[in-house]
Amino acid sequence: MAEVARVAPWRGMEFAALYIGVPLLLALAAPASWLWPVLLATTAVALALLTATPGFAWRELAQGWGRLDWRWIAGVAAATALAAALLVWALVPGQALLLPRRAPGLWLTILLLYPLLSALPQEIIFRVLFFRRYAVLFPDRRIAVAVNGLVFALAHLMFWNWVALLLTGAGGVIFARAYLGRGGFALAVALHAVCGWILFTSGLGSFFYHGAVGD
Repeated sequence: MAEVARVAPWRGMEFAALYIGVPLLLALAAPASWLWPVLLATTAVALALLTATPGFAWRELAQGWGRLDWRWIAGVAAATALAAALLVWALVPGQALLLPRRAPGLWLTILLLYPLLSALPQEIIFRVLFFRRYAVLFPDRRIAVAVNGLVFALAHLMFWNWVALLLTGAGGVIFARAYLGRGGFALAVALHAVCGWILFTSGLGSFFYHGAVGD
């Protein structure tokens, strides 16, 4: 409790600025073209804050890549594929497998770049920074995981559709549990990448496409 009282005011303000202020700025006031610059800038801020976080070591990000839990990855992939198929069928049946059918080059580019340019920086911001620096604000681990899912969903408010909010909220909880478990950062990134591949392949990519954000 003493640690919470000592760091809570300052870190609480940091937390609010990063995980509430920035998403609301993107959703309510920023043009669509700001998405990638803001992600880059936020990642840089996250790296700087991690450097200043007592107890954090950069080697943590390099651990676990050789022992990924493939059963967990397969299970999450299967659940995501089922959810994506049902949502496509119910909401946008004409978009089923749209990218691989109509734009295979763009689809392959997304598969190649998504893990590095999207999944990895988001996991640094929303899992590593969140739990290494701000988990002290949420001493109950279950509450911390729930809040993590909520702020991850809020970060996708800019797309202004319930599909993005629902899927990212659920994904945030899954990625958080993976990060806090034995899989750590490596498993969280792998799960995030696989889920992204499935969503963009299935036809749900339009719900996560920054071009849909109104200027």
